[in-house]
Amino acid sequence: MKKRKGEDEPWAPEPEVMAETTDIEGRWRDLDRLLLRPGILVGPGFEPGIDVSFVLRGSSSNRIPEVKATYAWEKFRSFFLEVEGLAVGVLVEITCSVARTRDMIRNDCRVLVIGAGGLGCELLKDLALTGFGNLEVIDMDTIDVSNLNRQFLFRMRDVGQPKAKIAAERVMERVKGVNVVPHYCRIEDKDSSFFDQFQIIVLGLDSLEARSYINAVVCGFLEYEPDGSPILTTIKPMVDGGTEGFKGHARVIIPGMTPCFQCSMWLFPPQVTFPLCTLAETPRSPAHCIEFVHLIQWGQDRTGETFDPDNPEHMKWIYEQAAKRAEQYSISGVTYSLTQGVVKNIIPAIASTNAIVAATCALETLKIATMCSKGMEVFMQYTGTDGVYMRTFQNEKDPNCIVCSAGVPVEVEATTTLQKFIDVLLKDSRFKNKISKPSVSLQGENLYMQAPPILEEETRPNLLRPLRTLMGGEGGILNINDKRLKGILRVQVIFKTTDVDMDTAGGG
Repeated sequence: MKKRKGEDEPWAPEPEVMAETTDIEGRWRDLDRLLLRPGILVGPGFEPGIDVSFVLRGSSSNRIPEVKATYAWEKFRSFFLEVEGLAVGVLVEITCSVARTRDMIRNDCRVLVIGAGGLGCELLKDLALTGFGNLEVIDMDTIDVSNLNRQFLFRMRDVGQPKAKIAAERVMERVKGVNVVPHYCRIEDKDSSFFDQFQIIVLGLDSLEARSYINAVVCGFLEYEPDGSPILTTIKPMVDGGTEGFKGHARVIIPGMTPCFQCSMWLFPPQVTFPLCTLAETPRSPAHCIEFVHLIQWGQDRTGETFDPDNPEHMKWIYEQAAKRAEQYSISGVTYSLTQGVVKNIIPAIASTNAIVAATCALETLKIATMCSKGMEVFMQYTGTDGVYMRTFQNEKDPNCIVCSAGVPVEVEATTTLQKFIDVLLKDSRFKNKISKPSVSLQGENLYMQAPPILEEETRPNLLRPLRTLMGGEGGILNINDKRLKGILRVQVIFKTTDVDMDTAGGG
């Protein structure tokens, strides 16, 4: 590849030159085609009001013809979902021009991208080129040399810099008119109000823990009507992408409507672990040698020193000791890159897989924002080992999911006090390690608060009162808050019915 004189990087056009190409004639042709086309492929709530060909072939005047479209989202935002063939949404019909439709995407719709690695770089690029003008990205990592082969927004001179910061700068350099705000921090460092300000959240994460966290936060915004149906204005759509080598997936999560991440946790295989006896006594692979040094030898040889996987000296030590152990057992294949992969649980990354999955996620994001096409049937799976193979299927929503359901059923005696009810929750295996000091509320009214002290003292008398009395004589949904929870735990209280002996009741 051609290089400029004195540079150690492949040559690329200057950012300002690339940016200028974003407003050339025909820049929005494909987007217009999606936003204007009629037919069975669009969402049922979408109504193009003009002949598509009029716009596609261009007009001699500068006036862009108006298009009548139905949108479902507060004010100028759109939201559409098809569940079991039924259109669900709060429909607000407005008349707008093609230009205003684009303006909605570019100016009014705020999208958060979580992760700025291999998949995140592709997502930012695709969303920006699709027309989304207000993007934010959050990532806690810095750029490593090993990232450069697939995370194309980064260069050698960027090594050591925050991924979010550099990714935002590169996208804004190359796509004119887009604004990308970086956040160099952990997702746990942001409170729920930060995530609540976005219309759509797109995930480019590489860990189950991070996905579970953001899933719980977003589902925590969800509120339900008394009949158990979700309040549509509290729904925040998520688009989740993931890759592993030549395999990848994309899914659409509409909390309260489709399965959330917790509902489909079974899709993910268990993490690979090795028995300690194998590591210590009979290592048979390079990974066994590396894990022995990582889990056992480090604590023996470097007592009191905490291992930091991002510390090059620590990683080098693990590699060197693992190589020595492998030599003792005549095992070959221990390399520095493999050591990093085993210790950090790094999943192999293929650039083409990232591109395919990111493109699917960006398209689903556009569908959610504009209703220009029917949404994906929840989950897309890609397998590229023996060719290009993709399929979609619809998972079942868990009606008793502890994260997204209207309420996890808990059955108690009719005479149960609030204190006894809290004890039942703490002993329930479904909530193990999820709650420790729960606070309880009913439709915004605090029944018992663990903190602050003034509220705890004020609500303490309720602990001795029958729960049925506090709930107005009937069962219903209670909201449980706890410092261990990432969102709100909704519990559906069911009071046991007591069979009455009629002869005894009548005195016979």
